[in-house]
Amino acid sequence: MSHLFVGVDVSKDRLDVATHPEPSSWSVPNDEAGIEDLVNRLLKAQPVCIVLEATGGLEMPAVSALAVAGLPAVAVNPRQTRNFAKAAGLLAKTDRIDAAVLARFGEAMKPEIRPVRDAAAQELHALTVRRRQVIEMLTAEKNRRGTAPKRMIQEIDKHIAWLQKSLSRIEDDLQKTIRNSPVWREKDDLLQSTTGIGPATSAMLIADLPELGWLDRWQIAKLVGLAPMNCDSGRYRGQRHIQGGRAPLRSALYMATLTAIRFNPVLAAFYQRLIAAGKEFKVAITACMRKLLVRLNAMLRDRTPWREKTPQTT
Repeated sequence: MSHLFVGVDVSKDRLDVATHPEPSSWSVPNDEAGIEDLVNRLLKAQPVCIVLEATGGLEMPAVSALAVAGLPAVAVNPRQTRNFAKAAGLLAKTDRIDAAVLARFGEAMKPEIRPVRDAAAQELHALTVRRRQVIEMLTAEKNRRGTAPKRMIQEIDKHIAWLQKSLSRIEDDLQKTIRNSPVWREKDDLLQSTTGIGPATSAMLIADLPELGWLDRWQIAKLVGLAPMNCDSGRYRGQRHIQGGRAPLRSALYMATLTAIRFNPVLAAFYQRLIAAGKEFKVAITACMRKLLVRLNAMLRDRTPWREKTPQTT
């Protein structure tokens, strides 16, 4: 049985590959032919785990091809692997060294192999990412307009109008994509039965949190970065803080929760109880975000719309 771990450092033009504990390294172009060569070589080696870093989408063609071939590939957070390298005293940094670090990370940490998005899910994810990018550009342009010289305002207004049209087209595409899939349509209907969850937040949850409805309450909160983490040492008991997780989803849930604590009776009452107990706004709103997420998780698991009676959430 093979005990080989493989690390693949991804750049725009090249994939650098390293193996551990049997050291070897090579590189292939980051294109269709190079990825096919990588898959064929790793099929012969049959490694235990193939680790790549999430690099803004550059890794997806390789990860998808490896997964389709039945190979155990996983894309991990670059911060985790960099911290691992520092802890191991591996301070030098080149593409070849990074690939070797990824292979050693795979052996030491044994990251969980998760299903790779199919083509339709990747397209939906790309639409949600593009929507977020356009909104960020819109916000930046509107901020610039406030301080721009008069002669530039007309040009900025033209760009704002173009971005708004682009955003409208993207949102239409998002809704059509979701409504054309029976599975996504059912999820969308369930999510939007909740006061505070609109089409944009629902689309993000469907695209960026496919685990929703499949994990327990602690796992889903931790995955998004809404689970309170201990900070204790000896007799010292520190404050609990959230950390890690999927920041864009937290931002979407934050905006949804601001609406929910005003118009959703369950979350409004929960928020008021926390404030009455002396909790700070940030603590109270984070608790409401977590409660909302846990409820949504239970709704998709049980395939039931929002109701005032809290569903079982274990």
